[in-house]
Amino acid sequence: MSRKRKDTRFDASERLQYLQSLVTEYQDTKKQESKEQIVANLANFAYDPSNFPHLRRLNVLGLFLDALTEPHDRLVEFGLGGLCNASVDPENRDRIAENGGIVRIARYGLSSPNEETVISALGTLIQLAVVTSSRPPPSPSIRSQIESDSVVECATRYADSVNPRLRNLATIFLTDVVVRDRQIR
Repeated sequence: MSRKRKDTRFDASERLQYLQSLVTEYQDTKKQESKEQIVANLANFAYDPSNFPHLRRLNVLGLFLDALTEPHDRLVEFGLGGLCNASVDPENRDRIAENGGIVRIARYGLSSPNEETVISALGTLIQLAVVTSSRPPPSPSIRSQIESDSVVECATRYADSVNPRLRNLATIFLTDVVVRDRQIR
């Protein structure tokens, strides 16, 4: 006798409801470890474009941005991971920038002692600047924040890192974002 496997995919309303329950749990919990786990779970959901409308509706991008200002390194790391995942979408990019995200990414991400956090920060800044045939360029305001002197200075230091992932991302940022944009102008 064969058993049918239960389909574990969420439909849109179930997905929204589940994400809402995670956000509510994050807001209600006092346990640091639980908060970290919830932000990590939300960051994983931010990888799937079908979740983007729900994440915007539930202001999860704001939750990720708020996590950057927390005194707990893991919350900052997971918040930046979520921003990095979500930043591939132009609407998410604009919301991140409009809510002071680039300044927070630079301040709390690029200055972190945690290399994973710095890698996510650089990856997010690269994603925020990316232009493709289906993705319009960022506004001049967003572009100037991404290419601020302090961000370029940090990336220049990281381009000399012994960590190859960090070094490569910093080099990509400097050559594909900063130099290319300055050549176009």
